[in-house]
Amino acid sequence: MISGPVPGRRAERLLAALAIALALCAGRSAAAQESGLQQNGAGWGVQQLMRELGAVKRSQARFVERKYLKILNAPLELRGTLTYVAPGNLEKRTLSPKPETLTVEGDRLTMESAARNERRTLRLQDYPVLWAFVESIRSTLGGDIAALERFYRVELEGGRARWRLYLVPRDPDMRAVISLINIGGSRDRVERIEVQEARGDRSVMNIYEQGR
Repeated sequence: MISGPVPGRRAERLLAALAIALALCAGRSAAAQESGLQQNGAGWGVQQLMRELGAVKRSQARFVERKYLKILNAPLELRGTLTYVAPGNLEKRTLSPKPETLTVEGDRLTMESAARNERRTLRLQDYPVLWAFVESIRSTLGGDIAALERFYRVELEGGRARWRLYLVPRDPDMRAVISLINIGGSRDRVERIEVQEARGDRSVMNIYEQGR
């Protein structure tokens, strides 16, 4: 069993592992307003979307995630379940191809692997790039636009029935790992999370909600 911070370049490898586990494709937004927040339709925009997302206090879903790596001829596919409990607790439980669990509670990220008999806990503030990635998911689910804008330039396109958020990292260290996060959904549901990595790999997670 392992706990505590991981020194040096291990943080980048942990981010890659988290990217495989939590979410990860690319896209370009339509022209956005100078503020980076595009208003879509009368009376509907980023602020309204964040309020609707923030009103969801608990959600459970199953996911199918495909990771496209240059070194592989076919995508790596993961399946499992996701649980979100406001104000910011996440659990991502991978069931196949091998059981693993990622849990975010407050400023702590815990990774557990039964196959390796390993448990690792990190304090997110000690790993700014990892923290920024976690907040792309957690702050979206929680409807926290202030937290999102701390780490990303945020653009919205589409309407309430079908929307997309484009998150462009502000920090150069984050951009060296991930160039764009694209989150799509309908009304108060997140249905797809796509991430393009700076070195060309990408992954796509489709989310199928089970209930709240």
